[in-house]
Amino acid sequence: MITLTVNSKRQTEMIEITDAVRAAVRNAGIQSGLAVIYTPHTTAAITINENADPDVVHDMLSGLEHCVPDRSDFRHNEGNSAAHIKSSLVGASETVIIHDRQIVLGTWQGIFFCEFDGPRSRRVHVQVVGA
Repeated sequence: MITLTVNSKRQTEMIEITDAVRAAVRNAGIQSGLAVIYTPHTTAAITINENADPDVVHDMLSGLEHCVPDRSDFRHNEGNSAAHIKSSLVGASETVIIHDRQIVLGTWQGIFFCEFDGPRSRRVHVQVVGA
């Protein structure tokens, strides 16, 4: 398992980690298999989405905020219930195929760490399985 450190700068943001995952897979020396990208935080997530147009990231964050705004009737005493809900909706992990020592992504796809309760220093684990 390879652990990456991701440092967010804003309360909500999507940070592309594709290159770091590619490097982790290359360093693992696996020819083919799977890579699981996982974050062990309850107010963060991992997703695969378009990385060519930064407006997609903006729209994703805006859409999630529209779906799950911070509300005064949330009871969690830390005040970050919206972040917990967004994390559950997006999910804590993604799995990608490895072929010829490379992760397989579509032309416009990238892997993103999603911060919903920043700024913070976070961890992302990459587990590579294969031959």
